[in-house]
Amino acid sequence: MADLPPLNGLRAFDVSGRRLSFRAAADEMGVTQGAVAQQVRQLEAHLGVILFDRLPKGLALTPAGRSYHSRISSAFDELRSATAQLKPEPGKVLISVTPTFASKWLIPNLPDLAEKHPDIDLRILATEKVSSFHSDGIDLAIRQGEPPFGAALNATLLFKRDVIAVAAPSLIDRTDAELDPKALSQLPKIHDTHDLWPSVLAGLGIKEQSQRHLRLSQTALAVDAAISGQGVALVNRFLAVRDLDAGKLVEIGPLPAVTAQDFYLLSMRKPAPTAEVNAVMNWLTSQAR
Repeated sequence: MADLPPLNGLRAFDVSGRRLSFRAAADEMGVTQGAVAQQVRQLEAHLGVILFDRLPKGLALTPAGRSYHSRISSAFDELRSATAQLKPEPGKVLISVTPTFASKWLIPNLPDLAEKHPDIDLRILATEKVSSFHSDGIDLAIRQGEPPFGAALNATLLFKRDVIAVAAPSLIDRTDAELDPKALSQLPKIHDTHDLWPSVLAGLGIKEQSQRHLRLSQTALAVDAAISGQGVALVNRFLAVRDLDAGKLVEIGPLPAVTAQDFYLLSMRKPAPTAEVNAVMNWLTSQAR
C-alpha cells in the first residue's frame, strides 16, 4: 500500500489550490509564504508529480493537480463535517421522523416550539429508513410500531392509530360524507406504502370496486392527491386534521376497525438526555395530547 503523503503538505496544497496563491494560502493558514511553498514542493516530490504551474502573478493547477485537488478538497470537507458532528453544539436536537410526519404534523407545529423554546436548534432528519442513534447521531426518533423497540430505548406513545378515509369535497355529492359501502366502492382509491385498502374493503364486505387506483410511496403524497380530487386516501386522523379543519378534506365513513401501528417517541435510556432534548420531548408529548 502506498504511503500517505504528509498531512501538512496536503493541507497546504488544498488551500493553495483554492486560493491559487502561496501568499493568500499563507495568510489563511497563519504561516509564512515560504513555509507553504516548501510544503507543496515536498508534496510534489513525494508524489513525483508537478501540481502547480508557477506563474509571475500566482499559481495555476496542472491537469494532474486539478484532478488531485478535487479529491483532496472533498476529503478535507468530509473531515470538517465529521469533526463538526462530533463537537457538541449548544441547543442542538436532532430528531428522525418520516417525511409524512415531518410535512403533515411536525413542521406545521414548529412555530409553537420556536415561541416556547427559542434557544433550541431543532434539526429534522426526514427519512423512511430506521435511523441509528449512534451512527446517525440522532437524539430522538418518531416511528410507528409496537413496543418493545429495544432494551436501550425508551418509548412514549404519541398517537394511537385512528385511520380514517378522506377525500376532497368535490369528489363526493354530500357534505356529511356518510357514504354507504356501495357508493364508497365506486370512488377511486389512493394507496400508499401501508396499503390498508384491501383490509378496509374486506371489512366492509366490498368485492366489486372502481378500477381507478393511484399508488404513491408516501402517505403525505396520498393526502395531497386526495386534496386535489384524485380519490379517497386512508390516513391517521392526526396527520389530516389541519386539512379537515380547513375544509380541504372531508372524512368519509364509517370505516371498520383497521389494523395499524401506533406512533411512538423513542429516546436513548443512557446517557441521560440533555435539558434541550428533555424540553423537546415534553413539547412533543404536550402537543400530541
